[in-house]
Amino acid sequence: MNRSRSEELYRRALKVLPGGVNSPVRAFRSVGGTPVFMESGQGCEIKDVDGNTYIDFCNSWGPLISGHRHPDILRAVQRQLEKSMTLGIPTESEVELAEYILGKIKTSLPGIQKIRFVSSGTEAVMSAVRLARGFTRRNKIIKFEGCYHGHSDALLVKAGSGLVTAGIPDSSGVPEAMTSDIIVLPLDDENAVQEVFARQGDEIAAIILEPVPANNGLLIQREEYLQFLRKITRENGALLIFDEVINGFRLAFGGAAEYLRIEPDLITYGKIIGGGLPVGAFAGRNDIFALLAPDGPVYQAGTLSGNPVAMAAGLAQLKLLDDALYTNLENKREKLQSAFNQKGFAFNMTGIGSIFWFYQGQTPPRRPDLIDRESMKTYARMFHFCLDRGIYLAPSGYEVGFLSAAMEDSHLQRFLDTVCEFFEKEVANGK
Repeated sequence: MNRSRSEELYRRALKVLPGGVNSPVRAFRSVGGTPVFMESGQGCEIKDVDGNTYIDFCNSWGPLISGHRHPDILRAVQRQLEKSMTLGIPTESEVELAEYILGKIKTSLPGIQKIRFVSSGTEAVMSAVRLARGFTRRNKIIKFEGCYHGHSDALLVKAGSGLVTAGIPDSSGVPEAMTSDIIVLPLDDENAVQEVFARQGDEIAAIILEPVPANNGLLIQREEYLQFLRKITRENGALLIFDEVINGFRLAFGGAAEYLRIEPDLITYGKIIGGGLPVGAFAGRNDIFALLAPDGPVYQAGTLSGNPVAMAAGLAQLKLLDDALYTNLENKREKLQSAFNQKGFAFNMTGIGSIFWFYQGQTPPRRPDLIDRESMKTYARMFHFCLDRGIYLAPSGYEVGFLSAAMEDSHLQRFLDTVCEFFEKEVANGK
């Protein structure tokens, strides 16, 4: 494929943007090579600036469950643009979106009674953690290695040695003092959680986790483990926060909480909720939200929070989601996964809902330390093999893939054939 225009744009970008990008993974550092610059998308396909087309399994990192440029979403945005772009004043659209979300999840998640819109998943998580601390009047937060919660200072931490550790910043520029109240534990380890609560239970405001971690591989957790976290937080007066920025509206309308039938105290949303525009949200019980400004002392605000264009896009997107869509997407992913795994390659595919991930080994890992680091070299080769044949995957082996409702069986078959061809060549070459 000719990508001369992408290469030219990347050279220009390097002069004005750090690393030539506005989010690090886009720089292709994990897979090597030059980032491809895209021009447009339609349905399940994207077109780069050189005119090459690709089936898109990245889907803007998850938001595009209905594919690119769905006509219902476009019409909703166009109608709103004729009225205003942003006002910074309450509008009917934010009320409509809140009513629609809470109304749809009322049966499956009756404790989720209020919602506040923000402009990103990072803001949603940051605000939910602040609210949890304000409600419990405690400071410490338990998070888990392998769960990503955005780039706010307090949650950019990794696990140190031992089962229980104070948070150590995972980014330059984050003082240790910012993370001193973050306790980082390994996933899938009930004993580690019990030990922390035994020593510091009256100091812990909340446990936060992705119920289906999907930012560092796809680390599908045991339902018994998630039920354990729900039980121990209740017993100790702490809150359970589900970070559903990826899972929300992806596994079910009510996200992983509905899919797994486990109701947390607070949920954070992002990605799909905006229909392709920047929206985040956090939601939870009435008594918790009674403390949020302007009703209570926990402050949170945002100039573009609830902006009407994003609200219109989000409402149009969410109205496209029903049980039939989720069943269809999950069936397609299961069929794809089964067909690939039957080949007996060194790599396998795991998945849940319409999310999939390639891993090396026989058993899907549930913790990040069980991911085969050497397999990332193979993934990098597979990424470029697929890219050159019109398949766009996430440019990192630690990232997951997403199906969209715009994908037909023919698109998935082409993807399967391409990936199988790659691994057959790897075997033939003794790799």
